[in-house]
Parts: sequence; C-alpha cells; structure tokens
Amino acid sequence: MAFDIDMIKRVYANFPSRIEAARKLVGKPLTLSEKILYAHLWQGDASETYTRGESYVDFAPDRVAMQDATAQMALLQFMQAGRAKVAVPSTAHCDHLIQAKVGAEEDLKRANTESKEVFDFLGSVSNKYGIGFWKPGAGIIHQVVLENYAFPGGMMIGTDSHTVNAGGLGMLAIGVGGADACDVMAGLPWELKFPKLIGVKLTGKLNGWTAPKDVILKVAGILTVKGGTGCIVEYFGEGATSMSCTGKGTICNMGAEIGATTSTFGYDESMERYLRATNRDDVADAANAIKAHLTADAEVYAEPEKYFDQVIEINLSELEPHLNGPFTPDLATPISQMKQEAEKNGWPMKVEWGLIGSCTNSSYEDLSRAASIAKQAVDKGLSTKADFGINPGSEQVRFTADRDGYLKTFEDLNATVFTNACGPCIGMWDRVGADKQEKNTIVHSFNRNFAKRADGNPNTFAFVASPEMVAAIAISGRLDFNPLTDTLTNANGEQVKLDPPTGDELPQKGFAVDDPGYQAPAEDGSNVEVIVSPTSHRLQLLEPFAAWEGTDLLGLKLLIKAKGKCTTDHISMAGPWLKFRGHLDNISNNMLIGAVNFFNEKTDDVKNQLTGEYGPVPATQRAYKAAGIGSIVVGDENYGEGSSREHAAMEPRHLGVRAVLVKSFARIHETNLKKQGMLGLTFANKEDYNKILEDDTIDILGLTSFAPNTPLTIVLHHKDGSKDEILVNHSYNAQQIEWFKAGGALNIIRKNAAKG
Repeated sequence: MAFDIDMIKRVYANFPSRIEAARKLVGKPLTLSEKILYAHLWQGDASETYTRGESYVDFAPDRVAMQDATAQMALLQFMQAGRAKVAVPSTAHCDHLIQAKVGAEEDLKRANTESKEVFDFLGSVSNKYGIGFWKPGAGIIHQVVLENYAFPGGMMIGTDSHTVNAGGLGMLAIGVGGADACDVMAGLPWELKFPKLIGVKLTGKLNGWTAPKDVILKVAGILTVKGGTGCIVEYFGEGATSMSCTGKGTICNMGAEIGATTSTFGYDESMERYLRATNRDDVADAANAIKAHLTADAEVYAEPEKYFDQVIEINLSELEPHLNGPFTPDLATPISQMKQEAEKNGWPMKVEWGLIGSCTNSSYEDLSRAASIAKQAVDKGLSTKADFGINPGSEQVRFTADRDGYLKTFEDLNATVFTNACGPCIGMWDRVGADKQEKNTIVHSFNRNFAKRADGNPNTFAFVASPEMVAAIAISGRLDFNPLTDTLTNANGEQVKLDPPTGDELPQKGFAVDDPGYQAPAEDGSNVEVIVSPTSHRLQLLEPFAAWEGTDLLGLKLLIKAKGKCTTDHISMAGPWLKFRGHLDNISNNMLIGAVNFFNEKTDDVKNQLTGEYGPVPATQRAYKAAGIGSIVVGDENYGEGSSREHAAMEPRHLGVRAVLVKSFARIHETNLKKQGMLGLTFANKEDYNKILEDDTIDILGLTSFAPNTPLTIVLHHKDGSKDEILVNHSYNAQQIEWFKAGGALNIIRKNAAKG
C-alpha cells in the first residue's frame, strides 16, 4: 500500500467539485495545471478568477520533501515555529552529503563517519516531528519521491529546485526555500503568484538514439535559462503519452533549468504502469476513478493557442540527440553539429569523464538503455577512452539493476558505480587532478553544468546529454563523436558501429529491494531530544533576525556589483561547502565568492570602502557589519538562477546586507530574500545598472510608506560628491511587506505560536 493513501483519497474526493467550481468561474475549459492549482486553493472552492502572472494566491500543498543539505536549515527554522508535529506528510532524504571518490561501499562508509552529526540531527528531528526519514544510501530525493510519494493531480513543495521531477507522475511539484517549507509544515498557507502557462505539444515518437532528455535539451535551447520564469510548462500530445513515466520525470526535472515554476504531464497509462510497478495499485485505482480530471479538458489540447500563454511544438520523430553546454544548460547543440561547433569555439575534444546518474537520469530505464550501449562495447571489443561513473537513483533501482546484470555490464566496461546519491551532480566529487584547474571536457546526464559545478575546476567544460549518449561518448572519448554516423576502432583494429540503445521501461521481473533505507518517525515524538552542540562547526541553532528599524535605509555601502551570470552556486557554492549547510555563520564564509566583480573582473575580490583595500567578499561584509554599516548587492539578469538553496538569501541577511538590486530575479531566490526579511529590488530602467560606481554610498528611500505596486527611490552618492537618483521596483504584496517589517516570515510564525 502507498504512503499516505488516506490523504491522497481525500485530495481526489475534493477534485470534481473544486474543478467544477473553477470551471464555472473561469468560464472556459481548463488546463491540467489550472485544475491542480484550483483544486489546492487554501480557501477550498474557488470564489474568484486569478490573473496569470499577477495574482498572489494561497495554496494548500499535500506534502513537503527535503534533502539533507537544505533540510538542515528548513528544520532548524521549523524548530522555532512552536509546533509539535508537521501538519502535512513530510520527508527528509540524505543524498547530498555523500562524496563520490572511490566507489559506493567505501564512499558511503566515509560519509556516515564524516557527516554522522548531521545525519543524526536530521534523523532525530524527523523522529520528533513526524517526518519520514530516508537514510544515507537510500537514494536521491527526487527518484525516491517518484517511487514512493508522487501521485497524479497532487501538489508538493520541496526544498530543492528539482522537486519538479515529480511532474513525471502528473503532480505540480515546486521547488522552494526552507522558509516556505517551514510555513507548510507548520500548517500555514503557501503563497505563489498564479503562474502563466506554456504548452508543449509533442507529436511523433522517440526513436533510435533520441531520448526523453533530448526533449528538454531542445526546449532549453528554445526558452533559455529564464524563458520559463513564472510559468508552468504542460506537455501533451501523442508524443507525451508514448513516453515512459520516468522519461517524463527527466523532462520535468530539467524544467528547473529554464526557470519554470514546474512542469507536468497529464495522467496516462505509462503513469498507471509505473504506479503499479512500484506497489501503488491503490493510488492507480484511485486515480483511474477520476481520470478525466487528471488531464486537461479535451478542448485545451485540441486548440492549445486559446488556453496557453505560449505554445511550442516538437516532432519527436524528427528530434535529434543534443548536447547542451558548456557552462550553461541552454546552449543546445544537435549531435550532428557538435564537431563544427566545438572546433569553432575551441572546446576541448578529448572527453575525460562520462557520468550517468543524478536525480535527472538515474531510473531503471535510464540504466538499462545505457547498459545496452556498454554491453555492445564489450561484445564488439571496445573499451572506454574516458573514465566512466554511474550513480543509481535509489537503492531499489540499484538492487534491481544489479539483479538484472546491468551493474556488472558497466563494471565490465571499467565503470565505477558510486553511491545512490547526488555525487558529482552537486559538486560532491573528489575528482583526481581537479585542483590543477586544467582545461578539459566531461559529459554527463545531469541537469546543470555551471562553471565549477561538478568538480570545482573553472576550466572543466561540462556538456549535458542523455545517459545513452553519455555512454557512447565515454566509449569514444571524443566530444565530436556521433554514434548515429561514426564508427570506432576495436581491439582487433576493426571498424565497428554502435547500434541504437534498447532498454526496459520497467523491470520485467518487477522491482526488488532488501532494505530501501526508510525510517518511520515515532508515533509520539514528544520525548525525543534533539541535541545541537554549542561548539559544533556543522550545526548551529538559529537566532531570530532583527526587525526593520522603521526608517529609510541610509548610508549603505556597495558590497559588490556582480557582472553577468550570478547563480545560487555563485552566491553560495555547494561542493565542500555543503558540510556547513546547518551552520549559518560558517557557511556565510562562502557568500558571493563566485560572483564576478564588475569593476575588476575578478571573483572574491572587492573594495572595502572603509580601508580602500581589496579583499574577499565575506571578510569585507563582516567588516561592514562590525562597523554597524549596512550594504547592498547589485546584480545582473536572472540573479539567483539555479538551485533553491535559501542559504544564498540567509547568508547576506546574516552578514548585514540590507538589499539586493538587480535587473531581474529568478523566482525562488526572490521569494527566499523576501522570506528572510531582505529587500529584493529591480531597476525600473535596466540601464541604471551602469550608474552604480565602486565607491558609492547608497540610500533607499520610501520605506516608511512601503506599499505594493509603489516604486522606491535609490540615491547614489558618488565619491566625487555628485549623486544620482533612480527608481527601483519591487513585487512585494501586503503580506510580504509585513515579513520585511518583522525581520522575516519566521518571526511572524514564532510570534503567532507564542500567542496561541
């Protein structure tokens, strides 16, 4: 039986009436996305029509998921919320803190020693507050969620941007910061601006070397890293229904790379097959009973231009395999054009590593299709020219793939099987030689390929592809290898060609596992003690942030004017820094160290206006804080792109940054700033970015009458005595302004809990 089946049945019981109420209000057929949104209104039945891209709406998500790196801060905040137990089903998954180095057994053993304090903390907090706990080695959060918790028509939030993976099972699953998760676990509504809708019509059918991954690589090339911001992407058409459930999950997963709020597919037979294969007949039966409500109304898909804000059409029969990169996931190159593009751009042709796995592509089907390429290589006398690594998505996937011989096939080709964990995808990779910072190329089936992301080397050119394409390229050792047309020389000197991949959508003998790695919480956690040592360098209890002082902010110093792409990886790096995710002061020593300073083109090197000297960003900011001086960070377009990590908002808040002023924000990061009581502002005129000078002292005026839809004024006091006044916009509504005034949303929750 499925987890939380009673909750799922309650959700389904409300679906017909809530959708009917919404359809009457809207006065037209509904997309799947609209059905799920309206079915999850905090208030119950819809009483007003919401404007896409404008209306802030309160929702009631069905569940919360957290991974260990973000769960620490989310649960440290929840511990202050004054609640005895989580209000909705919630889970914590230990997958980010396991470094890939030697292989699964040794790497997991080392992680259990090095991060024991954190794992014990998460286990005890979960036990106390009624949270399901998945131990280290159990698997990657999003694969485990798909196998156990996702259900068609549900709404879930998770403290990881790739929570969206569950759209492969027809959910609206949305990445958030820990403060949002804290709200929902505390029984409060969750606020989201009603998204715009992008429809992607898939015609034809995948064939040959083309995989579901190529669909989202193509979409990323069309929409770019910010083209989906504020939108839900809904896939439909014959191409969608012909695809596996886990293939749909891959597509939804990488929707985070186009900035989309989430992505989803309508319920179909592939989802039913997956539910039944993962021992959730009860969910499949319940979904079948309301099947018509778990996809868009027929009129929507018949004439999508009438119902979506944007429509994209892709013919899967003609789609070519892609490689996206380097350094950004939206630089899309069809495999037939890679040789030309690589030569033109000077990309290193020799491939050093091929990596398969991550939450994006670590399903049984992914491993089986990649293994079919590996087996061909062995049978045809080929060996890999690149190093080769595999991260299974869950213990269930690993156990079943091992039983069916796939892991041995990889090992026969000299591959290293790493732990069922994120590993290199999140920068948890102890790659030999990475510290030399040599220019090199890797290919992987992950979702992100920002500079330094996988191995910390800024000169690693990382390209994203499907697992089967990664296997082929790793065997060839060449970035410009096209398995559709090219041959390889085997050990006998013969020219051999790889055949297209084959694989099973689901295991023919069913899934199997001895110990999935799940720990159920105590029925009554009131006597469970959560211990955090005051001398720990890994964990630190949170102190409330100070409330706004009630005045305009005057005399702020410019900390940094960031140039170009500034993702959450640039603001708060992962990799080795993951060890401090539960200790706000220690992790704040990585604040903005990856951002490029506009004035000297360097990273982690800014001018301290108090001394006139240049130094690291965190140290400079700590000097301002010690002097009682606030500061401001200025950024470029799509600031905060990438991960949901709220540390990128909490670190500046902790160190005394008062405002972040940019050309545009990524959705999750802007919300995280608001939740922590920060000012997230945008230039009314983007050209005013050029007026910010290195020695500026800055005033923010208009806060004493801070109101929705009312711009603020910024005064730039330049070193030569001149000044500029510029208008800046914000998207704060009345409730979010209260968060700012209180010093953060959590302060309001804590205050209300004390009253209650």
